[in-house]
Amino acid sequence: MTTLSAHQPSNGPALSRRSLLAGSAAAAGAFSFGFAIPFGEANAQGAVPEINAWVVVHPDDKVVIRIARSEMGQGTLTGLAQLVAEELNCDWAKVTTEYPTPGQNVARNRIWGNFSTGGSRGIRESHEYVRKGGAAARTMLIQAAANEWKVPASECTAEKSVITHKASGRSLRYGQVAAAAAKLEAPKDVVLKDPKDWIIAGKPLPRLDTVDKTNGAKIYGMDFKLPGMLNAAIKDCPVFGGKVKSFDAAKIKDMPGVKHVLPVGDSAVAVVADTWWRAKTALDALPIVWDEGQHANVTSESLAAWLKEGLDAPQAVVGNQNGDVKAAIAGAARTIEAVYSYPFQNHACMETMNATALYTPEKCEVWTPTQNGEAALAAAAEASGLPIAKCEAYKIDLGGGFGRRGAVHDWVRQVVAIAKQIPGTPVKLIWSREEDMLHGRFHPLTQCKMTGALDKDGNLTGLHMRISGQSIVAGIFPQNIQNGRDPVVFQGLNASGPEASIGYTIPNLLIDHAMRNPHVPPGFWRGVNLNQNAIYLESFIDELAHAAGKDPLEFRRGLMKNHPKHLAVLNAAAEKAGWGKPLPAGVFRGICQTMGFGAYVAAVAEVSVSDDGKLKIHRIVAATDPGHVVNPAQVERQIEGSFVYGLSAALYGEITIKDGRVEQENFDTYEVMRLEAMPAVETVLVPSGGFWGGVGEPTIAVAAPAVLNAIFAATGKRIRNLPLKNADLKKA
Repeated sequence: MTTLSAHQPSNGPALSRRSLLAGSAAAAGAFSFGFAIPFGEANAQGAVPEINAWVVVHPDDKVVIRIARSEMGQGTLTGLAQLVAEELNCDWAKVTTEYPTPGQNVARNRIWGNFSTGGSRGIRESHEYVRKGGAAARTMLIQAAANEWKVPASECTAEKSVITHKASGRSLRYGQVAAAAAKLEAPKDVVLKDPKDWIIAGKPLPRLDTVDKTNGAKIYGMDFKLPGMLNAAIKDCPVFGGKVKSFDAAKIKDMPGVKHVLPVGDSAVAVVADTWWRAKTALDALPIVWDEGQHANVTSESLAAWLKEGLDAPQAVVGNQNGDVKAAIAGAARTIEAVYSYPFQNHACMETMNATALYTPEKCEVWTPTQNGEAALAAAAEASGLPIAKCEAYKIDLGGGFGRRGAVHDWVRQVVAIAKQIPGTPVKLIWSREEDMLHGRFHPLTQCKMTGALDKDGNLTGLHMRISGQSIVAGIFPQNIQNGRDPVVFQGLNASGPEASIGYTIPNLLIDHAMRNPHVPPGFWRGVNLNQNAIYLESFIDELAHAAGKDPLEFRRGLMKNHPKHLAVLNAAAEKAGWGKPLPAGVFRGICQTMGFGAYVAAVAEVSVSDDGKLKIHRIVAATDPGHVVNPAQVERQIEGSFVYGLSAALYGEITIKDGRVEQENFDTYEVMRLEAMPAVETVLVPSGGFWGGVGEPTIAVAAPAVLNAIFAATGKRIRNLPLKNADLKKA
């Protein structure tokens, strides 16, 4: 997200100190305009009154558009600004943006709606009400000009921040009437433009944040400074669920720059110093004795054996079913069975977790990169013990999110716990890379057993998919588990619907889940469960096609007659890639498709495998239908970035557990894709309109299965366990 980056589901918990906020859908439904409460210091002084919550127009015509969602490299900030500016009819060259704070959102009855940026929902969930914000502001500006001219507003038009009275030829700039417009009552109903008439939205405009990123002006959390600020480094028990038994602060208290050695909860210790490096150096020298608890003997092997038991367990929760699978399998001319697995993955954000906090008994403030400002605010309030009204969280752009900075704000709780022990002194906490790797919220560990039934003509008559493994929702939002069912587990495998449905009609189908939750904490990792589900289903569909002696594309088409949008992207990718046409010697193709986060995606990969088993991915062709495209250039970049992320996971990504703890502590053992390995990516946009789908996450899911299916075409080997670095790809 969505963008669950990716990623928590929209039915997440309330964000209060237990009940701070209503659900995002309810908040969006209750959205309204025209609040008179001022925003920011300038507005409090009356200098620049807001037109409405989304739009502030300065006397010099500068337009400030407020963005509630978080920018983490995906382009949401620019895309949302385009949607507001489109309805506002302002001069795009004069547009800038700012974040409202979650505290202000709460104080104003959540006027900005949901602050959560995940699940590829940044635009698709908020497009309507932000567009209404722009349209309402335009209407008010036009009315203010009409009032000054004493003419009907219907005789006036607005374009590029200029209002014109057609009959008299008079004109006024937005900045000239903004103060008067701000005093008007907001319209109750506004009509939104048809996307076919867009002139700002729908266009590949340059991003608003590019210049600041290239000249170094952009401030990230690790850059943030306050006067008199101290710096903290932290170590949590390396075994999840363990505690601190003891530590000897006397051993490091005289080291350079050290100010404090503090317990943080019952499982961590922090050193506070004048610089972060001095804090980390002292922390590394601090003798700590851990009580590693009951999970100290857990290994990847023991977890795999536990999940394997779930593949045949009698108890499982159904996600999708129709017909009689048992009968179909029993009566099949041929059955095919395979077991796949997917490992823990780390978000591995380039910017490690960090936050700055200032605590006094009267106020607690936090500055942090976050995918959900309201969740950060709730975490600060709970950790400080102060009411929401006495707390505030300030969002800073993220150096990577991917879901890690969304649902869980453990680092915010830590920094507030530290600052609370040093009241009146601002403290910046930065996790070391090792701390960040050891204490992530990991992509869930799963296995999947699939049994397919083919009739005498090679038609698929039945499919049973049994998923065994971890539930993210059980680990983060346990209150959302209903009758043992985590709906997020079945992403991309659901019955027909608008969010994440299967693209095949199979006469007899059963998809179920045997929940197995290890002590390693799960998280919403960009693409969430669609990633492994697409691997499982699309690789197995490929296996079935080959078993039936049919072309993988034609086999899929035969199952997709009732799924036109799935089929359209599959055909678009196949056509662009030249499926069925000759390839250079030694190069082979693989194909796949899926649907998730409200969008339809498909990919064709072209690979070669040398005699000694070295893989080269030459080209990826990816087709996507997100309904509407707000900025085509950004969509293409997000798709390219999706393949960097998805292929990194497929090729290298693997978190293993030994003695209860994560083994990979840095990028030397947790590799990511390098430029030399990156294939060319060709994007095919096929927006069909009529719905709003996500972009940042869906295409991640087709990266691995497209490559895996191409590897089989090249080698005759079916790789069922990732990452590929562990596989022998020498030809069978």
